[in-house]
Amino acid sequence: MIAPESDDTSGVAVMFGWRGRLGVVVPSSNTTVEGEFGRVLPEGVSLHTARMPLESVTVDELDTMADDAVGCAERLSHADVDAIAYACTTGSLLHGPGFDAELEDALAEAAGVPAVATALSVKRALSALDATRIVVVTPYTAELNDREESYLNDAGFEVVELDGHGITANTDIGSLSADDAYRQVRKTVSDPSTVDAVFVSCTNYRTLPAIEPLESDLGIPVVTSNQATLWDALGRVSVSADVPGAVGER
Repeated sequence: MIAPESDDTSGVAVMFGWRGRLGVVVPSSNTTVEGEFGRVLPEGVSLHTARMPLESVTVDELDTMADDAVGCAERLSHADVDAIAYACTTGSLLHGPGFDAELEDALAEAAGVPAVATALSVKRALSALDATRIVVVTPYTAELNDREESYLNDAGFEVVELDGHGITANTDIGSLSADDAYRQVRKTVSDPSTVDAVFVSCTNYRTLPAIEPLESDLGIPVVTSNQATLWDALGRVSVSADVPGAVGER
């Protein structure tokens, strides 16, 4: 880990990342990850991003984007990061079971530090909550929703209900608000007593402010892509943080 240094004028510790440096690989059109991570990162943890080319959230573009992931991890290693987070949900589950773990391994090898990928982080968060029956809401098209449902089913989760907005332009997804997430979940969950958790998918979907109100109103845990990814990544650098929601501090 990186020791703090002192400012020349004040003598206080000011080096960014004196508790840890988190490298994040994001799609080039993602406008949400830095903001959501930044608002809840604990003191002394800095955020450093690298971008993979993506404009539309489609199978073809996600597949092409993945080719640049290892290069991004290598470039982030130049900043002496302590962990890597691949912050794209569908990009880390696109090729089905096993691809998520292979992606984490490839990024970890490229950067020389632990790595997490959003899809696996979500699985870990849901498993930590002992959730099996889940409701899933996304901004995606039907094709990507089908792939996500298959991925979750293969991982042992039963998707009871699923709703998507049908959006492909990633900047349009980034324009959605936490209010949109709240309302989509409330519309989709018909009976919270019959499910164990809700999963709101997509790292470009603003969700953090909606998590605790949804958990309070529905009485069940809510997991989101950014929440799970950050929770998982901070665990890799052994830094405790109060991430919103029932997954809680790690």
